[in-house]
Amino acid sequence: MRKIVLMGRSECGKTTLTQALRGEKIRYHKTQYINHFDVIIDTPGEYAQTHTLAHALALYTYEAHVVGLLLSSTEPYSLYPPCITCMCNREVIGIVTKKDDPKGDPERAANWLRLAGCEKIFFVDSRTGEGIPDILEHLREDGDVMPWEEVTENNMISEDKSKQ
Repeated sequence: MRKIVLMGRSECGKTTLTQALRGEKIRYHKTQYINHFDVIIDTPGEYAQTHTLAHALALYTYEAHVVGLLLSSTEPYSLYPPCITCMCNREVIGIVTKKDDPKGDPERAANWLRLAGCEKIFFVDSRTGEGIPDILEHLREDGDVMPWEEVTENNMISEDKSKQ
């Protein structure tokens, strides 16, 4: 699976998304430092919100295959300036969180992410799991077995034959 780094302001849902992508029970806790998991890098929102810390995020893009810019559907504005995605030499995807929030406007958030330069946009609700399989499928590499796929003896036998 390709590694992704998640970026966005505080409370946009990065840690909740990380827990959902990892199949964990959702529980809120504030990210205090950059957390490395197997294929997910979760970053504190203060890094995206503070000019002097933002340089650290640029460095962490080199440790990932994909950069995920998160924007909550409830945001009153976007942190991301137009065409910012050209700043890193990685694929950049947009992730609209809290898509089902009654106070949110997911399409507005998606438009802001497109303006920032994201061509691929995912809409997620980490609490219900909606949209999570789409992101995992996007990060999937050949040979990856996803949690929802049944691993059968026939799959394993045909995999072994293809290696020979």
